[in-house]
Amino acid sequence: MAKVILKIGSRRNGRIGSRKGARRIPKGVIHVQVSFNNTIVTVIDVRGRVVSWSSTGTSGFKGTRRGTLFATQTTAANAIRTVLDQGIQRAEVMIKGFSLGRDVVLQAIH
Repeated sequence: MAKVILKIGSRRNGRIGSRKGARRIPKGVIHVQVSFNNTIVTVIDVRGRVVSWSSTGTSGFKGTRRGTLFATQTTAANAIRTVLDQGIQRAEVMIKGFSLGRDVVLQAIH
């Protein structure tokens, strides 16, 4: 599952890192690093703070299965599903790498 960065509440109300205070992100950038062995998807906001990230290892794939197209698709879907729950409306995609997973990531995003 993709990791979620939560907004830190004030000390007064004691809700530090609660799910209720999650940030709303209107715009973001999706960085995808694709290789033959692994895929890493990172979503950042316009200030450059990481909002969500996921890799094929955190999606549950181990060994040579991390390099498959299905693992790449699942990883992209996990990272983007988390950000859609936080209300992202626009995102641009930056893809880095040279594997067949480049096309799969674009299909999973759109």
